[in-house]
Amino acid sequence: MTEIDLVRLNFNPGSLWALNFIIGLVMFGVALDLKVADFKAVLSMPKPVVIGMVGQFILLPAFTFLLVLLIKPAPSIALGMMLVAACPGGNISNFLTHYAKGNTALSITMTALSTAVAIVMTPLNLSLWGGLNPETAKILKVVALDPLDMLLAVFLLLGLPMIVGMWAGHRFPNFVERAHKPVKIFSIAVFGVFVLGALAANWRYFLDYVGFVVIAVFLHNGLALVTGYYAAKFSGLPERDRRAVSIEVGIQNSALGLILIFNFFDGLGGMAIVTAWWGIWHIISGLTVSTYWSKRDPQGAT
Repeated sequence: MTEIDLVRLNFNPGSLWALNFIIGLVMFGVALDLKVADFKAVLSMPKPVVIGMVGQFILLPAFTFLLVLLIKPAPSIALGMMLVAACPGGNISNFLTHYAKGNTALSITMTALSTAVAIVMTPLNLSLWGGLNPETAKILKVVALDPLDMLLAVFLLLGLPMIVGMWAGHRFPNFVERAHKPVKIFSIAVFGVFVLGALAANWRYFLDYVGFVVIAVFLHNGLALVTGYYAAKFSGLPERDRRAVSIEVGIQNSALGLILIFNFFDGLGGMAIVTAWWGIWHIISGLTVSTYWSKRDPQGAT
């Protein structure tokens, strides 16, 4: 065991609950603009969802394995990267896709489906790719996810806020029109505060160990965003769908990753640090990419 694996991060369950609560509020704001017709359009053309799932659960884990072979991180960091790649899309991807003028209904559909599929695919991908690397295979344990917990998470984080938000948008259209811009500004501000708080809480650990982790996560997250975008582009999807798929593949459910690490890997330091930094960095990179796209009309993109 290396020195980094002795670290225990200051990232308690209360922080995860706070983030989940914030995600629920933001999801409510995003759903204000959604209509039932948006989901009918997505389900009538399932190709973008299939491309998103392929990028999420096949391409990203495979490319992560190759990246690990290339940069040769410590085994626990490598396994943390593989775990992040095996997780479903993060719930903030819906907000970021909305902000980026992407296909929000497609993003929500992919998040819900990937979370359900993760019951099987997360343990499978972690076992497969972690087992192929001799170094990570030594510390790999079997991960089992509770289907009821996963379904409850989908409902509480996505289903309930979305239903309430869509109902409010339908019932009070004039209010939604006036509240749209303030809600967007509030959402960005709340995420910014959470990022700063999470960084401050773990600052001394990042100063000691995050040098290589920052580089690894930067490359890994960039790889995920690019993988999603070009998988969608090469499949002939329109720009709004490309943005949704890119963000969905690039924004991973690192909160789920941390929960698995603390429950199944005893909070192993290298895994925990890379996953926690992922949780901070993907918000920063996601907001950066989304801001760039928000200023560019998807109809004019090629």
